[in-house]
Amino acid sequence: MKKDLLMWDETIFRDPEVLEIDYVPEQFEFRDTQMRELAFQIRPGLRGGRPLNTVCKGLPGTGKTTSVKKLFTEIEETTKKLVPVYINCQIDNTKFAIISQIYKKLAGHLPPASGTSFKQVFDAIARILIKDEIVLLVALDDANYLLYENEINKVLYTLLRSHETYEGTRIGVIIIISDLDIDISRAVDARVASVFLPTEIDFPPYGDEEVREIMKARARQGLYQGVLSEEMLELVVEQTLKSGDLRVGIDLLKRSALAAESEARRSIERDDVCKAYAISKYLHLAGTVKTLKDEERQILKVLAERSTRENEMNAGDVFRSLKELTPIGYTRFYEIIRKMDVMRLVNLHYRDGKGRTRIITLRYEPEKVLESLA
Repeated sequence: MKKDLLMWDETIFRDPEVLEIDYVPEQFEFRDTQMRELAFQIRPGLRGGRPLNTVCKGLPGTGKTTSVKKLFTEIEETTKKLVPVYINCQIDNTKFAIISQIYKKLAGHLPPASGTSFKQVFDAIARILIKDEIVLLVALDDANYLLYENEINKVLYTLLRSHETYEGTRIGVIIIISDLDIDISRAVDARVASVFLPTEIDFPPYGDEEVREIMKARARQGLYQGVLSEEMLELVVEQTLKSGDLRVGIDLLKRSALAAESEARRSIERDDVCKAYAISKYLHLAGTVKTLKDEERQILKVLAERSTRENEMNAGDVFRSLKELTPIGYTRFYEIIRKMDVMRLVNLHYRDGKGRTRIITLRYEPEKVLESLA
């Protein structure tokens, strides 16, 4: 039977952009509660006042960044008097770099690369805000990167106490963070805490049916009808839930479709999804490892090194070997292991014998984990 092949100039992609992990969909499902809370927090800024400060907290791939970007797009379409600035703190993680990005948003270009002091740049920002009667709303994504070298205090102090030096400036901050252990309110010093006072918005992991509906919507918008069968959709959903990260599923759709198209086929087959998942699954690993603190990274490294010799690890044995490297109590050690289980880096289960033994297994190949930690 002749296969239904694509012609050389045909494609199975209706809209490739929809299958990019940083795409902000027009219809953003299952985060209505969080979006309403965010809208409430910024409402004073729409009226010329200072927006309320907010912390958006949840595991990677739970819609935090998309929610904020969606809100920022709506603000920009509504008013020029409230200016939202999104900062990726993985890239810009110093006080000067962040202030430079704010200046760029307001002035249309970055400040001079040399010969310009931080004070000169912020003076210029304040003048623009006061002259044009602009309220500033700054989102600091992956703000855990600012905890190192105490940058979080420097940045928040500059922004939130600016009105004391520059009368008339009104600035609000949204913190986006993927480390569930970090309490930003406690991480900042007293000078910042007294003016920060944020509301925390929780972003829980998506449920099975929510992941299914999101994947179905992305496939419907990004691919032509018939490209992804119900059976293949279920396989994509299954693999997405296994990783616990929606971004893995979106990347999986894209790579599966590219594989089918490279073979000139009009539909995605099981082999396309399985081969694509072998690559896509590491998106979650890489993104999650970036959120870990030094102590947690050290424990994950020990687990990965042991996993090259043994698949299943006794938690007590791991703890004893770890104590030779670093002073850590068992309670803290077990808290970190449970966190890694929630983050889908390890599996933690129990085995009955002489008491209940805690067994740890890695979810990824140890070589890939070590590579992500390098």
